[in-house]
Amino acid sequence: MLKAMMLGLAAAVLGADPWVVYPGQGSDKPGSGKKVVLVSGDEEYRSEEALPQLGKILAKHHGFNCVVLFAIDPKTGEINPNVNNNIPGLENLADADLLVIATRFRNLPPEQMAHIDRYLKKGKPVIGLRTATHAFNMDSKHPYARYGNGYPAGGEDKAWADGGFGRMVLGEKWISHHGNHGSEATRGRIAPGVADHPILTGVKDGAVFGPTDVYGVRLPLPGDSKPLLLGEVVAGMKPEAPAVAGKKNEPMMPVAWTKTYTAPGGDAKGKVFTTTMGSSTDLVNEPFRRLLVNAVYWSVGNEGKITPDSCVDIVGTFKPTKFAFNGYTKGVKPADLAGWE
Repeated sequence: MLKAMMLGLAAAVLGADPWVVYPGQGSDKPGSGKKVVLVSGDEEYRSEEALPQLGKILAKHHGFNCVVLFAIDPKTGEINPNVNNNIPGLENLADADLLVIATRFRNLPPEQMAHIDRYLKKGKPVIGLRTATHAFNMDSKHPYARYGNGYPAGGEDKAWADGGFGRMVLGEKWISHHGNHGSEATRGRIAPGVADHPILTGVKDGAVFGPTDVYGVRLPLPGDSKPLLLGEVVAGMKPEAPAVAGKKNEPMMPVAWTKTYTAPGGDAKGKVFTTTMGSSTDLVNEPFRRLLVNAVYWSVGNEGKITPDSCVDIVGTFKPTKFAFNGYTKGVKPADLAGWE
């Protein structure tokens, strides 16, 4: 009787958790038994909209168990991307098979950062979207200062020098807007020699498009980074717009690449997929959704199960908000995003 009461209490507490869970649908699907933790928290590109939709796609169509975390205002329990020091639920990384991160300049407390640090030391895979190149920003006294985008080239933790998490794990930190922000969109061009990469299965040259601009990176990317898509800067915000004239596309900046990392203090090498695209509005593009789903399969070692026609359809209603600072929908709690609609 007591055990039953405790189980009931646990279920009630779980229902009040400040994150959302999308259970994998179908034990026969390739993602069955795999847990993906998707961490949102950026002020501009509406990761609090993009990651729930990506989680639904992965769970419903592919069988992954998905947990989506948010920047939460502790006073109201509401999702508020402008609260940069609180993302509850990172303990879900303890048994996760994949971390998908789309945060920007977070200054999380040590007890939350510790979960990310332990995950990386295990050498587990990471997918970074858009502002994840500058996912964190802490002052020099923070125990995890090395994760910060501003961690200096001369910092004591040499492996993290000149860019923190972004550079060491994902391959680059925040550098610049290479395309004009808000007026020059991005078209994905397949990089030379990689057309047969599993992540590009079913993705045609020029098909990936997003209204977010191309980010600047330093060339070449570090270590074993392998560019998959190059970002053609587009003269306008529509897929049919031509490439900009002049030298801005000479050379094109990588906008999607793979690499590996080994976290100091860990002894395992982890797989990484990074794309500097990834706003909620970018997910309207079907080839971009396919790119992300393929990257998830590749990250967890299921690249042999990638097919060019796997389902990447939008789940439920998805009307993404145009990217803008302070443009988030107010008054939303994680529980409001549960379910498939």
